[in-house]
Amino acid sequence: MRSEFLEELILILGHPNVLVDDDDKAPYLNDWRKRYSGKALAITLPKTVQEIAQIVQLCAKNQIAIVPQGGHTGFCGGATPDNTGAQIILNLKRMNAIREIDKANQTITLEAGCILQAVQDKAADQDFLFPLSLGAEGSCMIGGNLATNAGGTNVLRYGNTRDLCLGLEVVTAKGEIWNGLKGLRKDNTGYDLRDLFIGSEGTLGIITAAVMKLYPLPISQWTTLVAIDSIESTIALLNLFQKRATSLLTGFEMMTQESLTLNEKHFPHMANPLQGNPPYTILIELSDHESEEHVRQLLETVLEEAFEAGLISDAVIANNLSQANSFWHMREHITLAQAEEGANLKHDITIPLSSLDNFIKETDAQMRSQYPGVRIINFGHLGDGNLHYNIAPPLGVDPKAFNLIHEKPIHELIYAQVERCHGSISAEHGVGQLKLEDLRAHKGEVAHELMKTLKRALDPQNILNPHKVVSI
Repeated sequence: MRSEFLEELILILGHPNVLVDDDDKAPYLNDWRKRYSGKALAITLPKTVQEIAQIVQLCAKNQIAIVPQGGHTGFCGGATPDNTGAQIILNLKRMNAIREIDKANQTITLEAGCILQAVQDKAADQDFLFPLSLGAEGSCMIGGNLATNAGGTNVLRYGNTRDLCLGLEVVTAKGEIWNGLKGLRKDNTGYDLRDLFIGSEGTLGIITAAVMKLYPLPISQWTTLVAIDSIESTIALLNLFQKRATSLLTGFEMMTQESLTLNEKHFPHMANPLQGNPPYTILIELSDHESEEHVRQLLETVLEEAFEAGLISDAVIANNLSQANSFWHMREHITLAQAEEGANLKHDITIPLSSLDNFIKETDAQMRSQYPGVRIINFGHLGDGNLHYNIAPPLGVDPKAFNLIHEKPIHELIYAQVERCHGSISAEHGVGQLKLEDLRAHKGEVAHELMKTLKRALDPQNILNPHKVVSI
Protein backbone atom coordinates (compact mmCIF):
# COMPACT_ATOMS: atom_id res chain seq x y z
CA MET A 1 0.00 0.00 0.00
CA ARG A 2 2.76 2.43 0.90
CA SER A 3 4.55 1.93 -2.39
CA GLU A 4 1.30 2.52 -4.30
CA PHE A 5 0.67 5.64 -2.23
CA LEU A 6 4.17 6.98 -2.95
CA GLU A 7 3.76 6.26 -6.64
CA GLU A 8 0.56 8.31 -6.68
CA LEU A 9 2.34 11.15 -4.85
CA ILE A 10 5.02 11.12 -7.53
CA LEU A 11 2.37 11.26 -10.24
CA ILE A 12 1.01 14.43 -8.61
CA LEU A 13 4.29 16.22 -7.88
CA GLY A 14 7.00 14.65 -10.01
CA HIS A 15 9.83 12.52 -8.66
CA PRO A 16 12.14 15.39 -7.53
CA ASN A 17 9.43 16.80 -5.27
CA VAL A 18 8.73 13.62 -3.30
CA LEU A 19 11.68 12.88 -0.99
CA VAL A 20 11.90 9.35 0.38
CA ASP A 21 15.62 8.74 0.95
CA ASP A 22 16.75 9.14 4.56
CA ASP A 23 19.45 11.70 3.74
CA ASP A 24 17.00 13.79 1.73
CA LYS A 25 14.37 13.67 4.48
CA ALA A 26 16.73 14.44 7.37
CA PRO A 27 16.67 18.29 7.21
CA TYR A 28 12.89 18.31 7.60
CA LEU A 29 12.59 16.00 10.61
CA ASN A 30 13.86 18.14 13.51
CA ASP A 31 12.56 21.38 14.96
CA TRP A 32 14.74 24.51 15.20
CA ARG A 33 15.63 23.90 18.86
CA LYS A 34 16.48 20.22 18.21
CA ARG A 35 13.99 19.40 20.94
CA TYR A 36 11.66 17.37 18.75
CA SER A 37 12.50 14.92 16.01
CA GLY A 38 10.48 12.37 14.12
CA LYS A 39 10.23 10.18 11.05
CA ALA A 40 8.27 10.65 7.84
CA LEU A 41 7.06 8.41 5.07
CA ALA A 42 7.90 11.17 2.59
CA ILE A 43 8.58 14.87 2.27
CA THR A 44 6.33 16.50 -0.33
CA LEU A 45 7.18 19.81 -2.01
CA PRO A 46 4.09 21.11 -3.82
CA LYS A 47 4.13 24.19 -6.04
CA THR A 48 0.42 24.96 -6.44
CA VAL A 49 -2.73 24.91 -4.37
CA GLN A 50 -4.19 22.34 -6.78
CA GLU A 51 -1.30 19.98 -6.02
CA ILE A 52 -1.90 20.41 -2.30
CA ALA A 53 -5.59 19.64 -2.76
CA GLN A 54 -4.69 16.44 -4.64
CA ILE A 55 -2.21 15.42 -1.93
CA VAL A 56 -4.83 15.91 0.80
CA GLN A 57 -7.41 13.94 -1.16
CA LEU A 58 -4.92 11.10 -1.62
CA CYS A 59 -4.01 11.13 2.09
CA ALA A 60 -7.66 11.18 3.11
CA LYS A 61 -8.34 8.16 0.89
CA ASN A 62 -5.41 6.27 2.45
CA GLN A 63 -5.87 7.67 5.99
CA ILE A 64 -2.33 9.06 6.07
CA ALA A 65 -1.66 12.05 8.29
CA ILE A 66 -0.11 15.30 7.01
CA VAL A 67 2.25 17.62 8.87
CA PRO A 68 2.28 21.06 7.21
CA GLN A 69 5.66 22.77 7.41
CA GLY A 70 6.98 26.21 6.54
CA GLY A 71 10.32 27.78 7.45
CA HIS A 72 10.99 25.30 10.24
CA THR A 73 11.58 28.03 12.85
CA GLY A 74 8.94 27.15 15.44
CA PHE A 75 9.71 26.57 19.13
CA CYS A 76 6.86 24.20 20.05
CA GLY A 77 7.28 21.22 17.70
CA GLY A 78 4.20 22.13 15.71
CA ALA A 79 5.76 21.24 12.35
CA THR A 80 7.62 18.07 13.38
CA PRO A 81 6.23 14.60 12.60
CA ASP A 82 5.84 11.81 15.14
CA ASN A 83 8.10 8.73 15.31
CA THR A 84 5.83 6.27 13.49
CA GLY A 85 7.19 7.05 10.03
CA ALA A 86 3.61 6.88 8.78
CA GLN A 87 3.04 10.62 8.31
CA ILE A 88 4.04 12.81 5.40
CA ILE A 89 5.45 16.32 5.65
CA LEU A 90 3.93 18.90 3.35
CA ASN A 91 6.60 21.59 3.05
CA LEU A 92 5.40 24.81 1.41
CA LYS A 93 8.72 26.41 0.47
CA ARG A 94 8.05 26.12 -3.29
CA MET A 95 4.75 28.02 -2.91
CA ASN A 96 6.53 31.36 -2.72
CA ALA A 97 4.89 33.62 -5.31
CA ILE A 98 3.73 37.15 -4.59
CA ARG A 99 0.57 37.14 -6.66
CA GLU A 100 -0.38 40.80 -6.49
CA ILE A 101 0.35 44.15 -4.84
CA ASP A 102 -2.77 46.33 -4.91
CA LYS A 103 -1.45 49.84 -4.27
CA ALA A 104 -4.85 51.51 -4.16
CA ASN A 105 -6.15 48.97 -1.64
CA GLN A 106 -2.81 48.81 0.22
CA THR A 107 -2.71 45.01 0.20
CA ILE A 108 -0.38 42.24 -0.90
CA THR A 109 -1.58 38.79 -1.99
CA LEU A 110 1.08 36.17 -1.45
CA GLU A 111 1.60 32.44 -1.06
CA ALA A 112 2.30 30.66 2.19
CA GLY A 113 5.91 29.77 1.34
CA CYS A 114 7.04 33.41 1.01
CA ILE A 115 9.86 34.22 3.42
CA LEU A 116 8.90 37.09 5.70
CA GLN A 117 11.96 39.24 4.96
CA ALA A 118 11.37 38.89 1.22
CA VAL A 119 7.83 40.19 1.73
CA GLN A 120 9.13 43.14 3.74
CA ASP A 121 11.63 43.93 0.97
CA LYS A 122 9.05 43.59 -1.82
CA ALA A 123 6.70 45.93 0.02
CA ALA A 124 9.50 48.47 0.61
CA ASP A 125 10.33 48.41 -3.12
CA GLN A 126 6.79 49.71 -3.67
CA ASP A 127 7.12 52.33 -0.88
CA PHE A 128 5.03 50.32 1.56
CA LEU A 129 5.67 48.85 4.99
CA PHE A 130 4.80 45.25 5.80
CA PRO A 131 5.07 45.58 9.58
CA LEU A 132 5.33 41.97 10.75
CA SER A 133 8.86 41.66 12.12
CA LEU A 134 10.52 38.96 14.25
CA GLY A 135 13.92 37.46 14.87
CA ALA A 136 13.46 34.58 12.41
CA GLU A 137 12.24 36.82 9.56
CA GLY A 138 15.13 35.74 7.30
CA SER A 139 13.81 32.16 7.20
CA CYS A 140 10.27 31.97 8.62
CA MET A 141 7.38 31.87 6.14
CA ILE A 142 4.06 33.66 5.96
CA GLY A 143 2.11 30.40 6.19
CA GLY A 144 3.76 29.59 9.50
CA ASN A 145 3.28 33.15 10.74
CA LEU A 146 -0.44 32.83 10.02
CA ALA A 147 -0.70 29.29 11.38
CA THR A 148 0.72 30.40 14.74
CA ASN A 149 -0.60 33.99 14.69
CA ALA A 150 2.97 35.21 15.16
CA GLY A 151 3.60 38.46 17.00
CA GLY A 152 7.02 40.08 16.99
CA THR A 153 8.32 43.55 17.68
CA ASN A 154 5.64 45.71 16.02
CA VAL A 155 2.54 44.26 17.69
CA LEU A 156 2.18 47.34 19.88
CA ARG A 157 1.29 49.47 16.85
CA TYR A 158 0.18 47.06 14.11
CA GLY A 159 -1.08 43.97 15.94
CA ASN A 160 -0.36 40.25 15.51
CA THR A 161 -0.38 38.45 12.16
CA ARG A 162 -4.15 37.97 12.54
CA ASP A 163 -4.61 41.74 12.57
CA LEU A 164 -2.66 42.09 9.32
CA CYS A 165 -4.65 39.46 7.40
CA LEU A 166 -7.75 40.27 5.35
CA GLY A 167 -8.31 37.01 3.47
CA LEU A 168 -7.08 33.44 3.09
CA GLU A 169 -6.87 30.57 0.65
CA VAL A 170 -7.11 27.23 2.46
CA VAL A 171 -7.14 23.55 1.55
CA THR A 172 -9.56 21.67 3.80
CA ALA A 173 -9.20 18.17 5.24
CA LYS A 174 -11.34 16.90 2.35
CA GLY A 175 -8.96 18.37 -0.20
CA GLU A 176 -11.34 21.17 -1.15
CA ILE A 177 -10.01 24.66 -1.89
CA TRP A 178 -11.63 27.57 -0.08
CA ASN A 179 -10.81 30.82 -1.86
CA GLY A 180 -11.33 33.63 0.61
CA LEU A 181 -8.73 35.96 -0.91
CA LYS A 182 -10.68 39.19 -0.53
CA GLY A 183 -8.93 42.40 0.42
CA LEU A 184 -11.90 43.75 2.38
CA ARG A 185 -11.63 45.65 5.66
CA LYS A 186 -15.34 45.01 6.26
CA ASP A 187 -17.11 41.75 5.44
CA ASN A 188 -19.84 40.98 7.94
CA THR A 189 -21.29 37.88 6.29
CA GLY A 190 -21.63 35.23 8.95
CA TYR A 191 -18.87 33.17 10.54
CA ASP A 192 -15.35 34.53 10.10
CA LEU A 193 -13.65 31.50 8.55
CA ARG A 194 -10.39 33.42 8.22
CA ASP A 195 -10.02 33.77 11.98
CA LEU A 196 -10.81 30.09 12.41
CA PHE A 197 -7.75 28.99 10.45
CA ILE A 198 -5.32 31.65 11.71
CA GLY A 199 -3.59 30.29 14.80
CA SER A 200 -4.83 26.72 14.24
CA GLU A 201 -1.31 25.45 13.38
CA GLY A 202 -2.45 23.42 10.38
CA THR A 203 -4.89 21.29 12.41
CA LEU A 204 -8.08 22.56 10.71
CA GLY A 205 -6.85 23.33 7.20
CA ILE A 206 -3.71 24.14 5.24
CA ILE A 207 -3.20 27.86 4.60
CA THR A 208 -1.82 28.26 1.07
CA ALA A 209 -2.14 32.00 0.39
CA ALA A 210 -3.27 35.23 2.05
CA VAL A 211 -4.20 38.85 1.46
CA MET A 212 -2.24 41.00 3.91
CA LYS A 213 -2.38 44.69 4.79
CA LEU A 214 0.31 47.14 3.76
CA TYR A 215 1.02 50.54 5.31
CA PRO A 216 2.72 53.73 4.11
CA LEU A 217 6.48 53.54 4.60
CA PRO A 218 7.53 55.75 7.56
CA ILE A 219 9.66 58.74 6.70
CA SER A 220 11.66 58.60 9.92
CA GLN A 221 12.40 56.19 12.77
CA TRP A 222 14.24 56.98 15.98
CA THR A 223 15.45 54.32 18.39
CA THR A 224 16.71 54.65 21.94
CA LEU A 225 17.93 52.46 24.79
CA VAL A 226 17.05 53.54 28.31
CA ALA A 227 18.19 52.32 31.71
CA ILE A 228 15.55 51.62 34.34
CA ASP A 229 15.54 50.04 37.79
CA SER A 230 12.17 48.33 38.07
CA ILE A 231 9.23 46.93 36.13
CA GLU A 232 6.95 49.35 37.98
CA SER A 233 8.91 52.27 36.51
CA THR A 234 8.96 50.54 33.12
CA ILE A 235 5.15 50.38 33.01
CA ALA A 236 5.01 54.04 33.99
CA LEU A 237 7.45 54.84 31.17
CA LEU A 238 5.32 52.87 28.69
CA ASN A 239 2.22 54.80 29.79
CA LEU A 240 4.10 58.08 29.38
CA PHE A 241 5.18 57.22 25.83
CA GLN A 242 1.69 56.03 24.92
CA LYS A 243 0.24 59.29 26.22
CA ARG A 244 2.79 61.59 24.55
CA ALA A 245 3.64 59.68 21.35
CA THR A 246 0.32 57.81 20.87
CA SER A 247 0.41 55.90 17.55
CA LEU A 248 4.02 56.91 16.82
CA LEU A 249 5.20 54.37 19.41
CA THR A 250 6.23 51.36 17.33
CA GLY A 251 8.37 49.27 19.67
CA PHE A 252 8.81 48.88 23.43
CA GLU A 253 11.08 45.94 24.25
CA MET A 254 12.42 44.89 27.64
CA MET A 255 15.76 43.16 28.29
CA THR A 256 16.99 42.18 31.75
CA GLN A 257 20.54 42.53 32.99
CA GLU A 258 20.92 38.74 33.04
CA SER A 259 19.74 38.33 29.44
CA LEU A 260 22.18 40.97 28.13
CA THR A 261 25.03 39.51 30.19
CA LEU A 262 24.41 36.19 28.45
CA ASN A 263 24.25 38.02 25.13
CA GLU A 264 27.65 39.66 25.65
CA LYS A 265 29.17 36.34 26.75
CA HIS A 266 28.45 34.77 23.35
CA PHE A 267 28.51 37.93 21.21
CA PRO A 268 31.12 40.25 22.78
CA HIS A 269 30.56 42.95 20.15
CA MET A 270 27.01 43.38 21.47
CA ALA A 271 27.91 44.88 24.84
CA ASN A 272 25.20 47.09 26.34
CA PRO A 273 26.09 50.76 25.58
CA LEU A 274 24.26 51.86 28.73
CA GLN A 275 26.57 52.39 31.68
CA GLY A 276 26.80 49.47 34.08
CA ASN A 277 24.31 47.20 32.26
CA PRO A 278 21.30 48.27 34.39
CA PRO A 279 18.66 45.92 35.87
CA TYR A 280 16.40 46.61 32.90
CA THR A 281 17.23 47.96 29.47
CA ILE A 282 14.27 49.18 27.42
CA LEU A 283 14.46 49.52 23.64
CA ILE A 284 12.00 52.12 22.34
CA GLU A 285 11.25 53.02 18.74
CA LEU A 286 9.14 55.83 17.35
CA SER A 287 8.25 56.08 13.67
CA ASP A 288 6.64 58.99 11.86
CA HIS A 289 5.29 60.07 8.52
CA GLU A 290 6.15 63.75 8.98
CA SER A 291 9.83 64.58 9.44
CA GLU A 292 13.05 63.45 11.11
CA GLU A 293 13.06 66.60 13.23
CA HIS A 294 9.50 66.09 14.49
CA VAL A 295 9.99 62.57 15.85
CA ARG A 296 13.48 63.34 17.22
CA GLN A 297 12.15 66.31 19.19
CA LEU A 298 9.24 64.25 20.48
CA LEU A 299 11.58 61.47 21.63
CA GLU A 300 13.87 63.90 23.41
CA THR A 301 10.92 65.64 25.08
CA VAL A 302 9.46 62.41 26.45
CA LEU A 303 12.87 61.18 27.63
CA GLU A 304 13.47 64.50 29.41
CA GLU A 305 10.12 64.17 31.15
CA ALA A 306 11.00 60.60 32.16
CA PHE A 307 14.35 61.77 33.61
CA GLU A 308 12.61 64.50 35.60
CA ALA A 309 10.06 62.00 36.94
CA GLY A 310 12.87 59.69 38.07
CA LEU A 311 11.73 56.86 35.82
CA ILE A 312 15.01 56.40 33.93
CA SER A 313 18.68 56.90 34.84
CA ASP A 314 20.38 56.84 31.44
CA ALA A 315 19.51 56.89 27.74
CA VAL A 316 21.30 56.50 24.41
CA ILE A 317 19.62 57.66 21.21
CA ALA A 318 20.79 56.00 17.99
CA ASN A 319 22.45 58.61 15.76
CA ASN A 320 22.03 56.66 12.54
CA LEU A 321 20.42 53.57 11.04
CA SER A 322 23.48 51.42 11.70
CA GLN A 323 23.41 52.20 15.42
CA ALA A 324 19.64 51.67 15.56
CA ASN A 325 20.11 48.27 13.95
CA SER A 326 22.78 47.40 16.50
CA PHE A 327 20.27 48.11 19.30
CA TRP A 328 17.73 45.78 17.67
CA HIS A 329 20.41 43.14 17.09
CA MET A 330 21.08 43.10 20.84
CA ARG A 331 17.44 42.27 21.44
CA GLU A 332 17.21 39.69 18.66
CA HIS A 333 20.43 37.88 19.60
CA ILE A 334 19.27 36.94 23.09
CA THR A 335 17.53 33.87 21.66
CA LEU A 336 20.70 32.93 19.77
CA ALA A 337 22.79 33.40 22.92
CA GLN A 338 20.45 31.03 24.76
CA ALA A 339 20.92 28.45 22.01
CA GLU A 340 24.70 28.81 22.33
CA GLU A 341 24.48 28.36 26.09
CA GLY A 342 22.60 25.07 25.78
CA ALA A 343 19.09 23.72 26.19
CA ASN A 344 16.85 26.00 28.24
CA LEU A 345 13.25 25.99 29.37
CA LYS A 346 11.24 28.48 27.32
CA HIS A 347 8.00 30.13 28.36
CA ASP A 348 6.24 32.40 25.86
CA ILE A 349 3.64 34.00 28.09
CA THR A 350 1.36 37.04 28.24
CA ILE A 351 0.54 38.90 31.44
CA PRO A 352 -1.80 41.89 31.82
CA LEU A 353 0.37 44.97 32.24
CA SER A 354 -1.36 45.75 35.54
CA SER A 355 -0.09 42.42 36.95
CA LEU A 356 3.33 42.33 35.31
CA ASP A 357 5.36 43.77 38.20
CA ASN A 358 3.77 41.41 40.69
CA PHE A 359 4.21 38.41 38.36
CA ILE A 360 7.93 39.02 37.84
CA LYS A 361 8.67 39.71 41.52
CA GLU A 362 6.80 36.67 42.82
CA THR A 363 7.87 34.25 40.09
CA ASP A 364 11.52 35.33 40.29
CA ALA A 365 11.46 34.89 44.06
CA GLN A 366 9.93 31.42 43.88
CA MET A 367 12.33 30.31 41.14
CA ARG A 368 15.43 31.48 43.03
CA SER A 369 14.17 29.97 46.30
CA GLN A 370 13.39 26.55 44.86
CA TYR A 371 16.27 26.40 42.37
CA PRO A 372 19.26 28.26 43.83
CA GLY A 373 21.63 29.63 41.20
CA VAL A 374 19.10 29.30 38.39
CA ARG A 375 19.41 31.94 35.66
CA ILE A 376 16.22 33.72 34.61
CA ILE A 377 16.52 35.00 31.04
CA ASN A 378 13.52 37.31 30.96
CA PHE A 379 12.97 39.56 27.96
CA GLY A 380 10.25 40.38 25.48
CA HIS A 381 7.66 42.64 23.95
CA LEU A 382 6.75 44.37 27.16
CA GLY A 383 4.51 46.89 25.38
CA ASP A 384 1.93 44.14 24.78
CA GLY A 385 2.66 42.14 27.95
CA ASN A 386 4.46 39.30 26.13
CA LEU A 387 7.39 37.92 28.11
CA HIS A 388 9.87 35.27 27.06
CA TYR A 389 10.43 34.00 30.58
CA ASN A 390 13.16 31.41 30.07
CA ILE A 391 15.11 29.36 32.58
CA ALA A 392 18.75 28.30 32.28
CA PRO A 393 20.43 26.03 34.83
CA PRO A 394 23.01 27.31 37.30
CA LEU A 395 26.50 27.78 35.88
CA GLY A 396 28.37 24.49 35.71
CA VAL A 397 25.20 22.37 35.68
CA ASP A 398 24.55 20.26 32.58
CA PRO A 399 21.46 21.73 30.86
CA LYS A 400 20.07 18.40 29.67
CA ALA A 401 20.37 16.80 33.10
CA PHE A 402 18.82 19.86 34.78
CA ASN A 403 15.91 19.98 32.36
CA LEU A 404 15.26 16.25 32.60
CA ILE A 405 14.71 16.54 36.36
CA HIS A 406 13.19 19.99 36.71
CA GLU A 407 11.30 20.78 33.50
CA LYS A 408 7.85 19.66 34.66
CA PRO A 409 7.87 21.36 38.09
CA ILE A 410 9.32 24.57 36.63
CA HIS A 411 6.61 24.65 33.97
CA GLU A 412 3.99 24.06 36.64
CA LEU A 413 5.36 26.82 38.85
CA ILE A 414 5.42 29.39 36.06
CA TYR A 415 2.08 28.39 34.56
CA ALA A 416 0.44 28.55 38.00
CA GLN A 417 1.70 32.11 38.30
CA VAL A 418 0.38 32.88 34.80
CA GLU A 419 -3.06 31.56 35.80
CA ARG A 420 -3.02 33.57 39.03
CA CYS A 421 -2.42 36.72 36.97
CA HIS A 422 -5.07 35.78 34.35
CA GLY A 423 -2.44 35.54 31.61
CA SER A 424 -1.79 33.12 28.75
CA ILE A 425 0.68 30.24 28.47
CA SER A 426 1.24 31.01 24.78
CA ALA A 427 1.56 34.53 23.44
CA GLU A 428 3.01 34.15 19.94
CA HIS A 429 4.79 30.80 19.54
CA GLY A 430 1.71 28.60 19.42
CA VAL A 431 0.97 25.33 21.19
CA GLY A 432 2.34 22.56 18.97
CA GLN A 433 3.41 19.47 20.90
CA LEU A 434 5.08 21.39 23.71
CA LYS A 435 1.96 22.76 25.40
CA LEU A 436 -0.57 20.16 24.28
CA GLU A 437 -1.07 18.69 27.76
CA ASP A 438 -1.06 22.10 29.47
CA LEU A 439 -3.68 23.59 27.17
CA ARG A 440 -6.67 21.75 28.60
CA ALA A 441 -6.14 23.07 32.11
CA HIS A 442 -5.37 26.54 30.81
CA LYS A 443 -8.36 26.88 28.49
CA GLY A 444 -10.87 25.23 30.79
CA GLU A 445 -13.14 22.28 30.06
CA VAL A 446 -15.78 24.17 28.07
CA ALA A 447 -13.29 25.92 25.76
CA HIS A 448 -11.29 22.72 25.30
CA GLU A 449 -14.39 20.74 24.33
CA LEU A 450 -15.38 23.46 21.85
CA MET A 451 -11.95 23.20 20.25
CA LYS A 452 -12.28 19.43 19.98
CA THR A 453 -15.73 19.85 18.42
CA LEU A 454 -14.28 22.15 15.75
CA LYS A 455 -11.44 19.72 15.07
CA ARG A 456 -13.83 16.77 14.68
CA ALA A 457 -16.14 18.78 12.41
CA LEU A 458 -13.44 20.06 10.05
CA ASP A 459 -11.06 17.08 10.19
CA PRO A 460 -13.07 14.00 11.16
CA GLN A 461 -10.30 11.62 10.07
CA ASN A 462 -7.75 13.53 12.15
CA ILE A 463 -5.23 13.64 9.29
CA LEU A 464 -4.21 17.32 9.60
CA ASN A 465 -1.29 17.70 12.02
CA PRO A 466 -2.66 15.25 14.60
CA HIS A 467 -1.64 15.53 18.27
CA LYS A 468 -0.83 19.22 17.93
CA VAL A 469 -2.84 21.96 19.72
CA VAL A 470 -5.71 19.60 20.62
CA SER A 471 -6.06 15.81 20.58
CA ILE A 472 -9.26 13.99 19.61
